[in-house]
Amino acid sequence: MDLTLSPEQQAVRELAAGFVDREIVPHAAEWDRRERVDTGIVEKLGDLGFLGLTIPEEHGGSDGDHLTYCLVLEELGRGDSAVRGMVSVSLGLVGKSIAGFGTPEQQREWLPRLCSGKALACFALTEPDTGSDAASLKTRADKDGGDYLITGSKMFITNGTWADVVLVFARTGGPGHRGVSAFLVPTTAAGLTRREIHGKLGLRGQATAELVFDHVRVPADAMLGPEGKGFRVAMTALAKGRMSVAAGCVGIAQGCLDAAVAYARQRVQFDKPIAAHQLVQSLLANIAVDTEAARMLVWRTADLIDRGEPFATEASMAKLFASEAAVRAANNALQVFGGYGYIDEYPVGKYLRDARVMTLYEGTSQIQELLIGRALTGINAFGGTT
Repeated sequence: MDLTLSPEQQAVRELAAGFVDREIVPHAAEWDRRERVDTGIVEKLGDLGFLGLTIPEEHGGSDGDHLTYCLVLEELGRGDSAVRGMVSVSLGLVGKSIAGFGTPEQQREWLPRLCSGKALACFALTEPDTGSDAASLKTRADKDGGDYLITGSKMFITNGTWADVVLVFARTGGPGHRGVSAFLVPTTAAGLTRREIHGKLGLRGQATAELVFDHVRVPADAMLGPEGKGFRVAMTALAKGRMSVAAGCVGIAQGCLDAAVAYARQRVQFDKPIAAHQLVQSLLANIAVDTEAARMLVWRTADLIDRGEPFATEASMAKLFASEAAVRAANNALQVFGGYGYIDEYPVGKYLRDARVMTLYEGTSQIQELLIGRALTGINAFGGTT
């Protein structure tokens, strides 16, 4: 694996860093306080091509490789994880699924709008009673003539109240993953209601919602991929999505490191900068090592994807390590700041709150451990053997 960025990749990284410092960092604390990101950021992301990365130009995307995509998501995570999540879901989970599984008609209808920022998408898999055990989802899509009627509810859906299209997973057959199909449902569809969830620990600026489907009618050609293969669509999306989350976690850790180093240099205690105290340097060193290790795991995953090699286990490793590392980094940074880290004048408190959810969604840390364990042993701890 070549760890040297190409001139093109470095240029995109610098473009993303400048955009984040100019358009996101100055507003992140206020967005967090009011629990709402300025949605005008979406079209700005589209104008720069960030919402079309890895999507072919023929579909309205900006092409690019997965390492470039990760570089952008790292910078967005450094600025505000709420914005990073908007991109990871709309592009990473939904846009890439349409590009990979969609019909030409579905690709023409949705990809140019999603890549330009004219539309946003959300990914509706989790349900009130179904999280890690996604194959047991209860939402149904029953055949009615040439249409399907979708009934059920989804929970903790990122972009839920902002999205123009929902990639929803519903049961069209019997129990288990083989009975699940995927559908693209416009959010204007009759019978779909959306309720935003407030009072979150972190990612406060992000629109997280509950979606309720009450006999929502969609035509058969709204199905994404073959009938009964929706679970494959979901798992394919989540494997790459774990890399996206990990890249954002690297951004959180890097943001913690930058903030803690700057503060340690200028904060004076016992007649010298606290950076001169050994235990403070220990905290900073641990953040730095976690950040670099997480970054390399993310880059390795992106490199495998770009070379067309298996990557799911490496994505789980990256997601597991980077999400836990982001929490450690934020905790250590807050310790460097002391009492000042506990107020939102400084960013480390927000980094800690945002980092905590990264160990939960798109597969908890414990789920990642089971996936890695299965790859190592060939034994499925979820039940049965492979």
